[in-house]
Amino acid sequence: MAEIRAEMVANVWKILVAEGDPVADGDTLVILESMKMEIPVLAEDDGVIAELKVAEGDVIQEGDLIAVIE
Repeated sequence: MAEIRAEMVANVWKILVAEGDPVADGDTLVILESMKMEIPVLAEDDGVIAELKVAEGDVIQEGDLIAVIE
């Protein structure tokens, strides 16, 4: 099981996956926006999205849980 966490304070701009979706290492899961820059959040392992802990428009802090991949 892999936990995907935020590396910075940002807004959740777009979510590209849903719970139950299969993902591969390197797939973009979420796009964050910070200081007018778009930052993709990538899967770090192959698996299935077990949990999504954010919604579009959320403001997240460094270290916040974004998703869990099983």
